[in-house]
Parts: sequence; C-alpha cells; structure tokens
Amino acid sequence: MIELKNKRVLVVGLGKSGLAAARFLKARGARVTVSDARPATLIAELPQLLDEGFVVESGSHGLLTFRRQDLIVVSPGVPMDVPELMTVRAMGMHIVGELELGAQFLQGQVVAITGSNGKTTTTALVGEILQAAGRPTLVGGNIGRPVTEMVEESTAESWSVLEVSSFQLETVESFRPRIALVLNITPDHLDRHGSFAAYVAAKARITEFQTAEDFLVLNAEDVEAQKIAAQAGPERRRAQVYWFSAARRVKQGAFVHGESIFFAAKEGAPPEPVMPVAEIALAGRHNVENVLAAVCAARLAGVDAETIRGAVGAFRAVEHRLEFVRELAGVRYYNDSKATNVDATRKAVEAFAGGVWLVLGGKDKDSDYTTLGPLLAERVKGVLTIGTAAEKIARQLAGVVKIEAAETLEQAVRLAHAQATPGDTVLLAPACASFDQFENYEHRGRVFKELVQGL
Repeated sequence: MIELKNKRVLVVGLGKSGLAAARFLKARGARVTVSDARPATLIAELPQLLDEGFVVESGSHGLLTFRRQDLIVVSPGVPMDVPELMTVRAMGMHIVGELELGAQFLQGQVVAITGSNGKTTTTALVGEILQAAGRPTLVGGNIGRPVTEMVEESTAESWSVLEVSSFQLETVESFRPRIALVLNITPDHLDRHGSFAAYVAAKARITEFQTAEDFLVLNAEDVEAQKIAAQAGPERRRAQVYWFSAARRVKQGAFVHGESIFFAAKEGAPPEPVMPVAEIALAGRHNVENVLAAVCAARLAGVDAETIRGAVGAFRAVEHRLEFVRELAGVRYYNDSKATNVDATRKAVEAFAGGVWLVLGGKDKDSDYTTLGPLLAERVKGVLTIGTAAEKIARQLAGVVKIEAAETLEQAVRLAHAQATPGDTVLLAPACASFDQFENYEHRGRVFKELVQGL
C-alpha cells in the first residue's frame, strides 16, 4: 500500500477522477499540488480548491513542479506522453493512475469490467445482481464514482464493481480484481494509444496481476480475447479462464443453447439453466452477450441462478445506451450517445431491422467508417453528420447511403424529424467522441433527449 502521510503528491488533470484523487490524498495527510493544462478561467472548481488549501498550477505543466514530488497521480484523461510525465518517468519517478491509487486502499472483493463496448451496461447489471443477492455493493470506476471516492464505504464484506478503461489500465502496477471481464476488443482510442496493438495491450493489463485464485471472463467469439487467454492459465500462475458465447456452447462459462442461457461451472460439469433469453429486456444481440458476461461474474461470485434471473429480468437500459426517448407520430427515437466508436455504432444499428435515420459524427478517433458501409446500406435510410468528423464520414461513406451535413445535433434532429415516416427510428449513435461540441457523451445524450422531447 502506498504511504501518503506527509508525502509530496502531484495530481495531474482536474477531471472528476483527478478531483477525487486530490481530496482523497489530502484527507490522508499528503501535501497535494494539482496541475491542469487548462487556463484558470476554464477550471470551474478552482476557487473551491484554493479554499480547501490546495496548491494549484494551471495553464501549463511545470517540469520543476513534477520533479519535486514523491508521487504523481495521473487522471485517465491525461495521456502518458505529456512531455513532463515522460521526463520524470525516465528519471524513475513513481507514477500511478487514480484507479491504482484507490484500488490499493479498497477493501473487499473487486469485479473489474473492460471492453471496447458494453462496459457500462455490464457493470451496472453486475452491480444490480449482487445487490439483489444481498451483497454490500459499490459501483464505480470509469462510470459514476471514482474509485478513491468508494474507499471509505468499502468493507471486508463489500463487492466493488468497477468499469475500467484502457486509459486507467495503462497506469496499474498491482491492480488485482477477484473477477476480471473483457467483453470485446475492437479498434478504439487509436488517437490516444497510437496503434491497435498498444490499445489491446492496455486492455490485457486487467489480468496482469491476477493469480490462479482469481477468475478471468472472456468473450469466446472475440479474437483478441482468445489471445489474452493464451497468456493466462495455472502454468503461469494466472487467473482461471471462463468464457461466454451467444453463438455456441462453451466448456466452462455462460452460453446460449436453444432459447435459454446456461452456465457450466467447470469443464465436464453439466450446465445449469439460468434464464430464458426472452426475459432480457435490453435490445440487441450485443446485450445478450453483456448478460452472459454478467451471468459468469455473478455465478463466480456465488450468486444463485434464480437471483440472477430476477435481477436481469428487472434490469432496464442504462442512460445513453440504446435508451428509448419517445415515440412521436409513429417514429421512435433512441439515444445511444455512448456509442463513441465504430463497433458500438454497428451494434446499435444491428438492434433495428431497418428504417433508421442515423446521427453520426463528433470528434474523430482515427476511425475507419467504411466498415459500416454494408450495414448502413441494408438498414439505414439516411445519415445526418455532425461535428468535426462530418467531412471524413461523408467521404468514407459516399455512395453507400444518403448523407446530409447537419453540422449541429439540433439541426440533425430537425432533419430526421422532417423526413422520418411512421415505423422509422431516429438513432443517435455517433461513432465519435463528443469533445468537439459537448463536455462528454452524457452531455451530448442529454441535449439529444431535450431536443427530441421538444419536437
């Protein structure tokens, strides 16, 4: 466990996680400085931080400030190739992320969930199942509450269900979840990681410090997950591997057979029925996979099948994930603002048979939109592009589907509303980050819902 009392600690980045880390450190006796590259006028929390006694550096990162520390805590939104970080890392400075910091103090058992898509829904669902089973449960990480905010409520009996991103996993040095889930790995955040290989390597770190006493749950239909499995196993003192599949039976894990979900506790053991697929209230095949992953996690945590069935049946879509907004004049509107990469958008469109008016665009992440072509040609009536990625999307999908440049989300909603006919669906699934026009994907989703409700 990191010693904090009287240590000089620098927190880099004042997002939600950075603020939580700064307050966590100060409460434990550290001498905390916070640094953010934004100018002081854009840091809304600055007056409060000064009132609380923090030393705040804004507008740029000072190398001297970095070199004076005993420990540096990096917010997930801050890339590790910031020059000051690269310099002090080369000097041997101790650098961790907020996830690693909080996890070292977190009591009880941890379920950690990562993947390119489905993390938030699966995290929320596992939390609901554990709560239904009567377990003291905390949910957070990359969603909701930062890990450092969860520490005080954690006990030896509690279960912390954490969504963890590739950004967070980059800086772990001892993070060891009892149960780790990798839902899928498809190209995402290539603008941050530089290559798909680097992105995959970051995701794989979720299991790096697990032992043979722990569990690793992987998607049997995902090629990159299969590669991670090859690195695990008792011979390397790594986690016990369990699988999930919506396409075929697996020897150890959760799968769909006929119209029901089954779980095989051990290879060779008879699988037990868990629930009918029809009782899943979430739309889309990808959500069947999310449920299968959650079934694995819950059974490995000791929750019985009946409790799982009840919790899954009662679970509804998480906000901004294929969230039904309203029906107007026979047209249904869905908010999937969390679809921030191409694969997430593909899964969202696949949830509908056809008649889709799709809002695409935002801040590009070095994505290839051409892979959406065949699906859009089959199911989408028109694409409304927004944000800085609009021109690239229009260029890569030219001739595949009708494309209109809407520029703003407000204009996109108006254009879709004007052209959609009864039976159609208007879907916000942008395949891009939101930071060109919005604070985050949640802000984008809220604005979309307000615009739709105002029609």
